Amino acid sequence: MKKKVCGVLFLAVMGVLSGCGNEKSLLNPDDPVSITIWHYYNGTQQAAFDTLIEEFNNTVGNKRGIYVQSYSQGSVSDLEAAVRDSINEKVGASEMPDMFSAYSDTAYEFEQKGALANLSEYLDESALDRYIPSYIDEGCIAEDGSLRIFPVAKSTEIMMMNKTDWELFAEATGASLANLKTIEGVADTAAAYYEWTDSLTPDVPNDGKAFYGRDAMANYFIIGMKQLGVEIFEADKGRVTFNLPEDSIRRIWENYYVPTVKGYFGAYGSFRSDDVKTGELIAYTGSTTSAIYFPSMVEDESENYDIEYTIMAAPIFDGGEQYAVQQGAGMVVTKSDKKHEYAAVEFLKWFTEPENNLRFSCVSGYMPVLEDANTTEVLDKVIAEQGIEVAEKTYDCITYVFDNMKDGKYYTNKSFQNGSAARKVLEYHLFDKAAADRQEVVRALSEGMSLEEASAPYTTEEAFQEWYVDFCAALNDMMGQ
Repeated sequence: MKKKVCGVLFLAVMGVLSGCGNEKSLLNPDDPVSITIWHYYNGTQQAAFDTLIEEFNNTVGNKRGIYVQSYSQGSVSDLEAAVRDSINEKVGASEMPDMFSAYSDTAYEFEQKGALANLSEYLDESALDRYIPSYIDEGCIAEDGSLRIFPVAKSTEIMMMNKTDWELFAEATGASLANLKTIEGVADTAAAYYEWTDSLTPDVPNDGKAFYGRDAMANYFIIGMKQLGVEIFEADKGRVTFNLPEDSIRRIWENYYVPTVKGYFGAYGSFRSDDVKTGELIAYTGSTTSAIYFPSMVEDESENYDIEYTIMAAPIFDGGEQYAVQQGAGMVVTKSDKKHEYAAVEFLKWFTEPENNLRFSCVSGYMPVLEDANTTEVLDKVIAEQGIEVAEKTYDCITYVFDNMKDGKYYTNKSFQNGSAARKVLEYHLFDKAAADRQEVVRALSEGMSLEEASAPYTTEEAFQEWYVDFCAALNDMMGQ
């Protein structure tokens, strides 16, 4: 419903219907328009993206007079810095590209500078209706409700686990996968896993292993609070209200910070899939795009051995609503002239057709953005017709989402000024404190304390209150900056 309302608003505000149907005359195959794209894809994702661009240039682009060139800017932060330098005309900066990848908070920043094209002028309601409604809604960041972010690939979170080591633990203790459906159940299971692994070496006290970790702490806050009925960032027309009820924030703290300082949860490498590879964790919550990086072998200090994997829905808070994160950058088109803007949109429409978008999904782990592309049947058809080789873990992850999470609710907060800064507070404030306090607990353990004695100062109501006040102040201070 939101998508259709948004589409109607586009037409009412802009007074157009598919750009009035006149844009095709702007293109000339004998004098093709050149379109540049900046993105943050690297490795196999970049290779897949470049292959699709080459195909477009040799087929549809050649026929219609559109030539696309893409350039990776490195990481997401590198890309954002490059775009800011171009917009601000910094000395030595490259000329603005015709399109670039952008998350909603960053796109909102650039929209406020008047740098983004109004994509509503090139898409009628029938075109919009093909896309998943929440993806279109996320891109409607302009004050008049018109579209600025074109969805090209999305992801959500899943839970992946080392099935091999889980089965050893489950056989020995009776642990059940059913307990992993809730965040509280994961915390309880992690405590049992720590105790079990500690018991395997009775001569070495307090050497239990962490069970679980998560990537993207900001998602834990945003989606966790939404599951509990609270929109932590309530944004309206670029202005935000922070909703930080103490009881809900306490549940966030109790089910991440407390298990972390006790050693039940952990974070050691750059990503939690790295921690599974080194044997320091056996389960984590992360993006669907992480599936391809889930290891096939544990390589720890004492031995190497093969492992199998299990994919599950990311756990939710007990009694909470079934919300999952909606994430992934879209493409924005730089405001320029009708010819370049129209050509850019035509490429994006081609890229998001199922037979093209799913080819990118098979390599990247991103989910396609059209309604009719999000089924296992369509995926299998594209794989068979085009002879695509897809990694088993990526295929299993994508089809798990198609088949098991299609009725779930996906959520991402609306954009607001300084949204990226506020998200960084969610990402690092509790994570950094938990990591630092865990080190203090480890030090106390090395001095002969029991785990309960060592962790006791960090798990009291007073400890929570001190952190809670500091957390709320950090959010407000960041927004003030």
